Parts: sequence; structure tokens; C-alpha cells
Amino acid sequence: MKRIAGYILLIFSLVSLHFGVLAQAPNQQGFEIMKNLDIYSNLIKELNQDYVDEINPGELTQTGIEAMLESLDPYTNFIPESQVEDYKFITTGQYGGIGSLIHQQGDYIVISEPYQGSPSDKSGLKAGDKILEVNGKQAKGKSYEDVSSILKGQAGTTVNLLIQRDGEGKPFEKTITRENIKIDNIPYAGIVGRNIGYIKLTGFTQNAAKELKQAFLKLKDGNELKGMIIDLRGNGGGLLNEAVDIANIFVERGQEIVSTKGKMADKNRSHATMNPPVDLSIPVVVLVDRSSASASEILAGSLQDLDRAVVLGQRTFGKGLVQNVVPLSYNAQMKITVAKYYIPSGRCIQAIDYEHKKKDGSFGKIPDSLIRAFKTKNGRTVYDGGGINPDVITKARQYSNLALALYGKYFVFDYATKFVREHPSISPADTFEISDSIFNSFIDYIHGKDYSYKTKSERALEDLKNIALKENYFDAIKEEYDHLKTRMEKDKQEDLKKYGDQIKDLLKMEIVTRYYYQKGKIVAALKHDPELVDAIATINDTEKYTGILSGKFVQPKPEIPVKAEDDDENPVE
Repeated sequence: MKRIAGYILLIFSLVSLHFGVLAQAPNQQGFEIMKNLDIYSNLIKELNQDYVDEINPGELTQTGIEAMLESLDPYTNFIPESQVEDYKFITTGQYGGIGSLIHQQGDYIVISEPYQGSPSDKSGLKAGDKILEVNGKQAKGKSYEDVSSILKGQAGTTVNLLIQRDGEGKPFEKTITRENIKIDNIPYAGIVGRNIGYIKLTGFTQNAAKELKQAFLKLKDGNELKGMIIDLRGNGGGLLNEAVDIANIFVERGQEIVSTKGKMADKNRSHATMNPPVDLSIPVVVLVDRSSASASEILAGSLQDLDRAVVLGQRTFGKGLVQNVVPLSYNAQMKITVAKYYIPSGRCIQAIDYEHKKKDGSFGKIPDSLIRAFKTKNGRTVYDGGGINPDVITKARQYSNLALALYGKYFVFDYATKFVREHPSISPADTFEISDSIFNSFIDYIHGKDYSYKTKSERALEDLKNIALKENYFDAIKEEYDHLKTRMEKDKQEDLKKYGDQIKDLLKMEIVTRYYYQKGKIVAALKHDPELVDAIATINDTEKYTGILSGKFVQPKPEIPVKAEDDDENPVE
């Protein structure tokens, strides 16, 4: 009860504070805030006094705050004290912990991948290790969030894990000393094709621009680079200033890269390059996809608007909103959307219209009729309202439902664990392939296991049956229905062969990662990367490259889906 009384006292203190502040602002908005704070404080007091069960004021308050912010936009979030470290990681790329990816598999948390050279790696933890206990407490049934918060902690402290490893009879203990874990913004940089530089950029945390500049200069040292490829695929963004400084490597000092416009005058700012450029002439291709967002879009879009790079891939996510993190009481914070950003042509690439909510509570895309045309530095036409539309559009790779089921149900992951146990080493990442014998071994491994999945055709057939039943037509079509269902099931038995290349690709990436970590995974993926091939060809074809940037090849107007449901991604800002 003392704890509850403390929360009530806190609420009253906050209300009193707002009463004092807002009394000086006798406007309708201030009165509404004051009135509703008073209602809230009385409501939680009555709940505490009369509700049939004990309440937790802290949890109720957080639920109310999160529901309130959910009515605004997806990026305005409440950050309780317990999650502050997670948000620090977004901006700094650093945290205290054991340095390992984990995932939930059934009732247990499993090690997905120890970071190379991390405490978990040095202690001998391996992908596939199941965590049975953490610091003597049972981990079974614990959520990903529960275990993750315990594994993280101040550098120099220890955590004790009880591990069950596939193929070993008895569980064993590991005592791991936490360290400050730094996730590199650039997991790989190298030469591709004939003297073309390639840099994979996965984040825009502190020092991203410095890291990319160093990687670029290292590639130039001793190599007569014919071009540069910057890979932003899957990069959900980060710090705005890092995007500006990376663009600065390739454009003149004093060039505006992005401006922000908000309700408050102090949010209206221009962000221009401040340093001498490194290379103003080298051909640049930027690779993007549907998950390239926020700072990635600032970088790709500004280089496109300034006709400094060819953008290649799929239309980007479309996040044109700027967030600030503001401190709240008791070490809590709020990440709040304060402005929209605009790239050099003047366009905002925000794709979702959060200002106009639908009747069902969802948000729609910017309608095609409201999309406007803008001009690049060389006079090329580009468009707003839906992310960055690439200069060279490629088709995203689509995986079959079978491949996704095998991956999503961890059969690919578990087979890789078995494979590593039976094979102490493999060939280098750039030469390793899934042979027919390995593939057949995987087929034997999943035999009898439940990897059931439904195709779109099966779902459509089920919908037809349900509609026919409601309208009393099913008896008339039952024979044809049964025939189609049987044919589909027979065809699905051939899917393992039909989609063998996709399954091999997933197996290859998972297995290579076990031996060569993230760097090896990237190297292996680049070997058969059609978009990398297109990027290299674009740089090598001088006429095509200059033609795109001069406007000789006209960029098509983007086809933007209307449904907000297409936005399954939730990029990190």
C-alpha cells in the first residue's frame, strides 16, 4: 500500500505542478490539459480505493500513456526507465552485455549468433545453445524481453548461464563477464567487380560517417577505384547528422542536405555539409530496398536530388518524420515527433498520412492524386509522398511459403546447428555452396516434421468453400473442390524440389554465419546478388550512368499502394 500511496502522491504532485504552470496560460488548450489531468488523478485514486482487486498504478499509467501516444504516429513513444538503455543503443550502437543475438524458440531462449570477439564468443557460446537458467533462476517460459534485460548490464559484471547444447548430454555452466558491446555501422567493405568499392552500411549511430570515410579511403589506397557502391538495404536509419556527414564525403561543403520543419520555430533548421569533400567525381551507386528508412532515405534521396549518385533497388520505406528524445520525471523519456524533413529538391518522402486517421483507426498512404513532382539539380523529375523511388528499379526477391515456413519454424536454424556439430570447418565464405548431398541431408532431417504451410491458392480455395457454404452452393461444387484440393496437395509435395534453390540459399546463409559471422554472411550473399551485378554494370556503363543523372533516362512516377497494411516494417529511427 505504501508503494501505491507513493504513486498517488506522484500523480497529485504532477497535477499540482501543471495547475501552477497552466494557471498562467488561461487559454482553452491549457484548460483542457488541466481539466483532464484532474480527471485522471481522481480516476486512479478511485480505482485504488474501490476496485475489487489490488491495482498497479505504474502499469496502469504506462498503459494509458502508450494508448494515448498510439493515437498519434508510430514514432512518438514513451520510454520507461527500464528501456532507456535500449534507446541509447539505437543512437550510440553500444550497450553493456554479453554480445549475442537471441531468439525465443518454444519455451526457451536460444542463442542465435554470438558477435565475433564478444564475451559470449570468447566464452565458447554457440548458435543453437539453449539457455536453461540465468543466475540460478529458471529461464523456461521467460520472454525474450525478460532474458535480454538480464543478459544486459554494466561492463565488468558477470552473468551465470546454464546451457543445454545440441548433441551433448548434460547441461553445463558458463560465467560470462559483460563488456561494452559496440556494433559496427560497417560490417563489411571490399572490392567487387574490377576495382569497384563496396561498403555495407547497416546503421547511422555515432561515428558512422567517420567509419565510412575511413573505409572509403582504405579502399582507395592502392586501388584505382572506378566507382563506389554504398549498400543501404535493410538499414532502418539513425542519426540525421551522420547522414549529412556521409553525403559530405561526396558533395561540396556548404550544400544543404536536409531541412526540418515543425510546429515550433526552433525545429525549422537547415543541415548543410560542413567539411571538405573526399571525392566529388567518383561514380556512386546507392542500393536501397523497402526496409531502407529515415537516415538511409536522407542519404539516398539527397545524393539523388543533387545528381551525385544513381539509386538502385526498390522504393524505400517512406519515413520523413524527425524525432527528439526529451527527459521526463524519474529517468523516463519520450521520443516525440517534432518535425518533417525535406531533402534538397524540396520534397518530403513521408509515405503515411498520419494527419488523417481512417474510421477504423488506421492510417492511409498519401493518395496518388496528392503526389507532387520536384526537380533535381540537373532538372530530373522526382516525386514526394512515398519514399525514394530508385533511378534503376529492380524486383525484390520473393521467398515461397515453403521456404518461409522452413525458416520461420527454425528447421533451417536447427539443421545448421546439427551441421556445425558434424563439420568442424567449411570452405571460405565466398566459395562455400550447398551441395546436393547437403541438401538431401536437410530433406532427410525435416522428414516427418511439421512444416505445414498454406499457399495463396489454398487460402483462396478455402475462401471459396466458406462463401459457397454460406450461399448453399457448396454441394454443387464439392466434387470440383475436392479435385482441386487433391491436385494442390500433390503439387505441394514437389515444392521441395521446385523451391530447392531458395532453400539452399537460406541454408547457405545460416551455415556460413556459424563459421564466419556477419562478415562471412555478407561475403557469401554478394556472390549471387543480382542487384550488386546491376550496380557494377551501371558503373561500368558510363553512358548509362551519366544518362541517368542527366535526365536522358526518365524516372517513372512511383506506384504507391494505398493500404497502410503494406507497411509491416517498423524501422529504427
